[in-house]
Amino acid sequence: MSGIEKAITRLAALENGETAGFVPDARCMLIVTLVYLVALLSLPAGNLSHIIWFAFYPIIGCGILGVSYSVLFRRSLCVLPFIALIGIANPIFNRESAFEVAGVMITRGWLEFISILLRGLFSVQALLLMCSANGFAGICRAMSRLGLPSALTTQMLLVYRYLGVLLSEALDMKRARESRGFGRKSLPISRWGAFVGQLFVRTVGRAERIHNAMLARGFEGTFRYSSRSSSRWKATDTVYLVIWIALFAALYCFNPSEFMFAL
Repeated sequence: MSGIEKAITRLAALENGETAGFVPDARCMLIVTLVYLVALLSLPAGNLSHIIWFAFYPIIGCGILGVSYSVLFRRSLCVLPFIALIGIANPIFNRESAFEVAGVMITRGWLEFISILLRGLFSVQALLLMCSANGFAGICRAMSRLGLPSALTTQMLLVYRYLGVLLSEALDMKRARESRGFGRKSLPISRWGAFVGQLFVRTVGRAERIHNAMLARGFEGTFRYSSRSSSRWKATDTVYLVIWIALFAALYCFNPSEFMFAL
């Protein structure tokens, strides 16, 4: 299976969720994830000993929801280069010394850089955990039920599904090129411009045909979700929500590392 085929399979799995364990209501997962992100991202960038404790949510959450954390961790690594670009300037401009390890001076810039990497990875893991539990379509339904504008949720869902259209067209073009390439697997750099341009034209054309088909079936700009696709809020969802919010609040207010070093 090629990389494009794996990406298509992955997108299809994430749309409706892929967990076999306990699945909270999508609104519950959305609120818990939002509170987690606010608590994590509001911490000072240089407070590494405090930020690292927030790794407990993706790890414990994967165990509760029946998701493999090793798989989740590997998937979150794809954003690591982009996160590194955000914080790469900190070690260069912030050279204030923090502490010394084996004769090597560690600056606050490096602490901030590592903190930015960890916060980015933990944030992506929390979002992947939410999508693995409820699916991207379920999250969009939850956002709509919580009162967010339908234009926003509909646009998010359409963009997500457009990624599948883009990948399927890229797969068709890849197979067509390989069947006419006489055994050549790689595409010359000089032809990448034409390939990308043709891919854009094909995806726009197919998207227009899909849009016309939706209009012919009565699409008015918003999705109408059936009652079967919307789960009901249960007592377990309330318990799940209260426990996690209490843990996030306690962890935000108190740094366990300070108590450990004090002892």
